[in-house]
Amino acid sequence: MGSASMIVLIISAIVFAVGGILVSKLLFKKHNSVVKGEAYECGVPTVGKSWVQFNVGYYLFALIFLIFDVELVFLYPWAVVAKSVGWLALVEIIIFMFILFVGFLYAHKKGALKWM
Repeated sequence: MGSASMIVLIISAIVFAVGGILVSKLLFKKHNSVVKGEAYECGVPTVGKSWVQFNVGYYLFALIFLIFDVELVFLYPWAVVAKSVGWLALVEIIIFMFILFVGFLYAHKKGALKWM
């Protein structure tokens, strides 16, 4: 199951992606219109230029939220096996939480958590 399965996986991923694009190109016609070219903002018609600069703070806030949200996903498997692994699992999760807490303190010190 070494490199042969990896090659089959890569080839099937490429065939699946390219196949989906080709099927959509062959079966559906492309319809360009003015309405399709407009920016979509929750159904509200745009006023003025659609290309505006956003504050980078929104992006940073979203990334930090994503990091801590994904961290919660890693806690579920740990909770399932924590009892069977014993003290080692507790030490590992304390180290993991400490690293995340240091990252949180760094983001707070840099002002990434201040809402505009």
